Amino acid sequence: MKKLIVRILRMVILVIIVSCTQTSPYSQTEDFDQPLIEQNNEMNSSGNFEALVKLNGIYFKKAAKSGYEEGKGLCLLNIANVNSTEGNYERAHLLLDKAGESLKHSENSFHRAKFYDSYAHYYSHLKQYDKAVIYSDSALYALKKAPDSNLKKKLLPRIYINRGTYFAWKGQLGNSLKNFHKGNVLEKSAYSTCMIAQYHLYTNKLDSAGIYALRAEEMMNRQKTPDIEKLWIYYTIGYYNKEIRHSDEAEKMLKKALEMSVKTRLTYSFQIKDVYKALSELYKMKRDDEKSYYYLSRYLQEDNRLNESRFAAINKTTDSFISEAKKEADQRKNDLWIIGILSFVTLSVSGLYVRKKIQLLKYKKKSLKTETDTLKSRVYEKKLQEVIELAKKNDSSFLMKFKELNPEFIKNLLAINPDLENSELAFCALLKLHFTSKEIAEYTFVQHKSIQQKKYRIRKKLNIEGDQDIYDFFDRVGKNSNE
Repeated sequence: MKKLIVRILRMVILVIIVSCTQTSPYSQTEDFDQPLIEQNNEMNSSGNFEALVKLNGIYFKKAAKSGYEEGKGLCLLNIANVNSTEGNYERAHLLLDKAGESLKHSENSFHRAKFYDSYAHYYSHLKQYDKAVIYSDSALYALKKAPDSNLKKKLLPRIYINRGTYFAWKGQLGNSLKNFHKGNVLEKSAYSTCMIAQYHLYTNKLDSAGIYALRAEEMMNRQKTPDIEKLWIYYTIGYYNKEIRHSDEAEKMLKKALEMSVKTRLTYSFQIKDVYKALSELYKMKRDDEKSYYYLSRYLQEDNRLNESRFAAINKTTDSFISEAKKEADQRKNDLWIIGILSFVTLSVSGLYVRKKIQLLKYKKKSLKTETDTLKSRVYEKKLQEVIELAKKNDSSFLMKFKELNPEFIKNLLAINPDLENSELAFCALLKLHFTSKEIAEYTFVQHKSIQQKKYRIRKKLNIEGDQDIYDFFDRVGKNSNE
């Protein structure tokens, strides 16, 4: 009996020793996870990309040195998230997969939540909102199992807010608003309030949008708000004012949003295209065709960049699946027919998805191109009228403005005769605008006979045949694409 008691005591002591030596999955939270994530978020919010990469590089080495694999995974996630918002989707996917090797099966529930939330974030940028919601579900489930901490407190409301966005794009507006409110109750920030305003703008409830937009602005002015969140708030207030046709206030706020977009572009370029589009719509409303055209062009450039990157990532994912299927087929010859069917189904579904997206994009681009061409034409006509008025006033800036409008015309004239003087170029410009000799004489305060002599000299300098109509000649020189 005595021996039995001794054995039991030894076993208890051994269990205690083993349990004391085991490392908790949350042991690195305060020393590694929290400082890394907080500093990373701060740099991301301010657009300090170089410092962000450097920070994660330092922590990655630190994690590698101490054998903290999950720490390495967190560093990879941070860089992946920046690449997602920048539109570098292929690189983001590569980094996420690498991070997943360390985090997907982690015993640390916060790590798993962070991993799944990053994947949801990635798929939302690819506009694959079903997948975004699935990963967001996993993130929420994992995070609820994590012990309370500052990291959990900050991540939980953001998951709800992100889910609000995903559900809105899926058309599940009830779920969307519910998640936005859950996030706002937990966070009570200018940003979380702003996202509810965004929801009401999306559903065209302008009164409610105005209430939440005003609250968000007041909170932003009271609280310390990161630049990226200021960008969202300024954009929302600007867009709201555009919708209620308060154009001056809309312009002021959208310009502030644009400033924030430029400032944070290295870590968060995704929102800038929406700012461009809103500004284009605003200036169209204000009948400023030139500015409307400018911002619409910038929007199209940014949208095309993101779409190209998005489809490249989708195609790469499909190619990766086929590659893995082939490897599996080589290992299991008997399952070749299954792999073939799976590959066919995946290609078919992916193909249908991509074709559908391409068709929508083509329609969208066609519509936007028509609008762009119309604006471009109107801008050209407006500038042309300004140049004509300068010519009529014999204004000294006429030639400079004409060059801006028809750069190829002047370039081609100088290619024929590099010795042409500015006064001669200005005279050619007047002929290009189809002013008659009588009109040119009147506007330049010279006799009609002098104009005829100038025409003769210009013919000689430009080798214009005597039987060729001089106006027809200038019509052919540097023909403008807007004409």
